[in-house]
Amino acid sequence: MLFVCTGNTCRSPLAEAIARKEAIARGLLDVQVASAGTSAWAGAPASDGALLVGMERRLDLSTHRAQALSRELIANHDLVLTMGAPHLQRAESLGGAGRSFLLTAYASHGREQRAINDPVGGELGVYRATADELEREIRRVFDRLAAEPPAA
Repeated sequence: MLFVCTGNTCRSPLAEAIARKEAIARGLLDVQVASAGTSAWAGAPASDGALLVGMERRLDLSTHRAQALSRELIANHDLVLTMGAPHLQRAESLGGAGRSFLLTAYASHGREQRAINDPVGGELGVYRATADELEREIRRVFDRLAAEPPAA
């Protein structure tokens, strides 16, 4: 499972940490989770807001380092979940067509087609709201995966 946003310092690192925690809580120890950005500055740490909100939720983003979305990352993941339409277009152009989706669209079986709010530059409350939204959507992703039979 690969989460994609723009800079790989706010939304997608939070999503990665939330998904990892959710997978562990559900006993899915073999689920691999990563994140990347369509315009990431390689090696950049998670933003201060993401770090602080992560700490509040017992998510450790201290070792996160941004990485750019690439064909190799896309090829190494069965499911690519993006924060907005531009990220989805980029993932599909790098070979992810058919397994790349807006996070909200995948979580809702296509009923919702909205972007996850970008908290960059916002106050801590904005980061908290984004984390709440990510937690909700990622739980729905895991519920969908649990309900669907594995692909042959």
